[in-house]
Order: sequence, then structure tokens, then C-alpha cells
Amino acid sequence: MSRPSHYDRHTALDQAMQLFWRQGFHATSLKDIERALDMRPGSIYSHFGSKEKLFRESLERYTRLGLAELERALDEGPTPLRALADYLRGLGTLYDQALPSRACMLVKSLLELDEREAAAREHVNTLLAGMEARFHQALETSRRRGELPDDLDTRRLARRLQADVMGLRAFAQRDVDRQAVEELAEDMARALESLGTSRLGDSSTV
Repeated sequence: MSRPSHYDRHTALDQAMQLFWRQGFHATSLKDIERALDMRPGSIYSHFGSKEKLFRESLERYTRLGLAELERALDEGPTPLRALADYLRGLGTLYDQALPSRACMLVKSLLELDEREAAAREHVNTLLAGMEARFHQALETSRRRGELPDDLDTRRLARRLQADVMGLRAFAQRDVDRQAVEELAEDMARALESLGTSRLGDSSTV
């Protein structure tokens, strides 16, 4: 059987990502994967190696898509700090999005995996650290531009920002209405903006 095209592989990874995101690693059987990807077991093992390797590639795909969304927000924002605040506000629409789960796939996987899947768990931690590092980079840029105080611990703030995102997505899993999610996202965005200096509105670079 010929190797699937680059586009087909991405399609298969998207389907696998949706499946693992919805059901989790343990609850997803090989039969589930066969149906979702419309592939025979031999083809799955030939192209992805194993269920575990497919899961890891799915996590990487999820992370790339999440980083791309963050990069779009940073590109479109007038300043880094405002862009991050608007990114938080954008998460208020989670309630309306057709997603397998409103909770973060990485966080769901971190809570599910144990010592039996130590390598996969370590991989999740690495991917989460990469997201945190991108938040830190954006906050450092904001501090250098004068949007944030010079003595602000941007690394600590990056961890808090990631915790806010994790918490908001977990909260959106509850049986709450749209307005509750939107209001929480707005509160988080304003809390971040409140850390800004008087130069917050200055979009010039340093």
C-alpha cells in the first residue's frame, strides 16, 4: 500500500486528535482509531507505529494549532499585552465552539496519564512548557516596550497566565451558561491589563 499523501496524513492526525481529545488515551481503542481514520490496523501501524506514537503526534498537532492561534492574536494585537488580554477574551467563546472538549487536551492528558505512560506524560509536560515559554516571551517583549513594570516577574506571570487559560477551559466544561464563561474570560483579561503601566496605550517600539 502506498504511503498516504501529506494532506491525508494531516487529515488522519486531525481525526485522531479529535478522537483522543474527546475520549482520552485509555478509553480510545484500536477499533475506535480504525473507524475514525478509516484505516486498517496494518496501515495504522505502518504509518504511525503504534497507538502511543499516534497519540503523541496528535498532542503535537493540537499544540501547533494552539500556538498558531496565539501567534495570530499576537500579530493582530496593537501591543503584546493587549494581544494577550484579547486572547483571553477570545476564550470566552469556548461555549459556542464545536469542540470535542472545551477542556485543554494537554491538561486532560496530564491528568489521565500515570507512571505506566511516563514517556507520554513527560511529552505532555514538555509541550505545556513550550506554551508557557511563548507566553513568557510575549510578556518580556511587553516589559521591554514599557507596557509592564521593569521589576515585574514575567516568568511568574507567564505561569499564572497559563494557569488562567487551563482554569478557564476546565470551567467551561461545567454545566454553566455562555455568559458565565464570557464574564470569567473578561475578568481574567482585565486583571492582566491592570498590570500595565501608564504607557499601555503607546504602541511604539523601544
